[in-house]
Amino acid sequence: MNTSVRLAADIGGTFTDVALEAQDADGEATRWTAKVLTTPHAPELGVLEGVRVALSRAALTPADVTLVIHGTTLATNALIERKGAKTALITTEGFRDVLALGNESRYDQYDLNIELPQPLVPRRWRLPVVERLDNTGKVLRPLDEASLRAHIPFLKSEGIEAVAVGFLHGFVNPAHEQRAAEILRAELPDVPVSLASEVSPEMREWERFSTTVANAYVQPLMASYLGRLEAGLREMGVAAPLFLMLSGGGLTTVETASRFPIRLVESGPAGGAIFSAFVARQRGWSKVLSFDMGGTTAKVCLIDDYAPQASRTFEVARVGRFKRGSGLPLRIPVIEMVEIGAGGGSLASLDAMGRIQVGPESAGAMPGPACYGRGGTKPAVTDANLTLGRYDAASFAGGSLALNEAAAATALDAHVGGKLGLEPGMAALGVVEMVDENMANAARVHAIESAKSYEGRAIIAFGGGGPVHGYRVAEKIGVNRLLVPSGAGVGSAIGFLRAPVAYEVVKSLYTRFARFDLDGVNALLAAMSAEASQVVAEGSFGAPTVENRIAYMRYVGQGHEIAVPMPVRALVQGDIAAIRAAYDAEYTRFYDRPVPGSDVEVLSFAVTVATVVDHADPVAEVMDAPAPAPIRTQQVRDTATGQVAEWAVYARDDMAPGATVPGPCIVVEDETSTLVGPGWSCRMDGLGYLELTKGDA
Repeated sequence: MNTSVRLAADIGGTFTDVALEAQDADGEATRWTAKVLTTPHAPELGVLEGVRVALSRAALTPADVTLVIHGTTLATNALIERKGAKTALITTEGFRDVLALGNESRYDQYDLNIELPQPLVPRRWRLPVVERLDNTGKVLRPLDEASLRAHIPFLKSEGIEAVAVGFLHGFVNPAHEQRAAEILRAELPDVPVSLASEVSPEMREWERFSTTVANAYVQPLMASYLGRLEAGLREMGVAAPLFLMLSGGGLTTVETASRFPIRLVESGPAGGAIFSAFVARQRGWSKVLSFDMGGTTAKVCLIDDYAPQASRTFEVARVGRFKRGSGLPLRIPVIEMVEIGAGGGSLASLDAMGRIQVGPESAGAMPGPACYGRGGTKPAVTDANLTLGRYDAASFAGGSLALNEAAAATALDAHVGGKLGLEPGMAALGVVEMVDENMANAARVHAIESAKSYEGRAIIAFGGGGPVHGYRVAEKIGVNRLLVPSGAGVGSAIGFLRAPVAYEVVKSLYTRFARFDLDGVNALLAAMSAEASQVVAEGSFGAPTVENRIAYMRYVGQGHEIAVPMPVRALVQGDIAAIRAAYDAEYTRFYDRPVPGSDVEVLSFAVTVATVVDHADPVAEVMDAPAPAPIRTQQVRDTATGQVAEWAVYARDDMAPGATVPGPCIVVEDETSTLVGPGWSCRMDGLGYLELTKGDA
């Protein structure tokens, strides 16, 4: 008899993935998965269909489910596509143009025609109110309620659907923002109101206002969607509580997610990073690169000591590809990763100079790549892979979606090969090599920006496309070991099942080490701990928790901070020197040496409370086992040499732990295929994971 049945669903741009895990009284877990096409017009329909498929495969009923976990890119897509609510910003008189001015930096200093990201709120909906606080929270000018009420008729006439409130220095003293919210909610009871002092209570008004506006912009959309999803699950017979994956890697309740939907922007990719961290712990690999390639995007994330890198800043809707500073800034807890428009549905074309380019535009689920036969006429990466012989047209996605090879070749010829004088096979090679190089370049940039390297690192590849492209990306960045876990095709959804219930609170309190405000810092940290613990308690059901504290510091006069861990207790005088030494050490890791004689200032603090993650012991080695017989061979064009050869095709289910097959070959399963290139070998470990090694690595 099952003691728990947990279900996770991840909506991607092309596919919706579902993972179902049942645990019996002895603690043994069995997992079933499903991958269905996303339904962009009503995303909950794809989730509900995936749930039905997974329950059917497991021979379970909706009433058996004890917990539902969900992650989605809907908030991200709404920001990128500008399909959110009609949003107004109420702000301090004189500061209505902060959203447009930003910090006056240019992401490309030498581009005379530079395109800057446009604010989500046009100027006519950015409304000033008479009030003013100083940097300590002291009231310089009281809130003029009449000036606020004067805007109400305009908000109604414009059909405003959400309001963001951000006053100067409101993160120190939220009284004016709170009073403004009371008035707005009384006058506009059906319009959600987001406060900067709640959404992003940190200094730097541009980032704070931008984050708050983004939260308000997606709030009606997400609240409506989550309501429809909950209702659909209840109608199906699923009575279990619903939790949402946060961009920082934790789970939270629907109520919290509806209040702060901006924290869901990277929830799907965060699940993938959690999945990789868990797998790394199982293998005892302390340094890995998480490589998640889906239908629309590819995500890479560095994981050290079994934990993904975390960040407090994030950009969405960049107008300059790979260019930091070209997007809308968000200050929310996120797992730090690089995400690019390189997925199976990414479209290939030629630029003005006749060069092949891939993405960021995607065919999505509708119409999808040309080979899907759903009306698409432009070539996507999936079309190129099919033309190269990497997929079997009849068994793609477990046979649920037959591919049309002729349509793929026609699209490649019309949009790429014909214009370059290349036959479809060579055009496909160019497309795949370009997308592989794009992903490898993103991985290189990520490592450089993180002051890390790939020496001694392995890749954990998942998502529908990760195992297909993994070995070639590994070759490009100099990695000789790659792991494809079981369930790789729905890795992010499985990651949801491994995530803790968690919540992070961040607040600003300026203090210098020369005159460290010990009492003020202790009081702030205690309040933050209580706030985070209260949110986690709503969904932890009494499970044990662990707390982490971080201070964001910099040398006085610098522009950016470094995160430094702090003791999880009340600080004493002796801790100040130790924390300062920890900062110098972390600064040296990034920049080679500290700055002697310079004071350090703390700008903000972060407190995270999370339930304890299940322990995973490293897997034991297994004895060698005989290799299975190939189920067939197929002609594949090698992207490194361009040569066409017969590659053996093996069924993953036929491989026993300890079995090794030599490359070049393909190991197939329902949700993805693992390509083992020339010079590589593939061995199944004791967990049923495929470990690829190059040469004698």
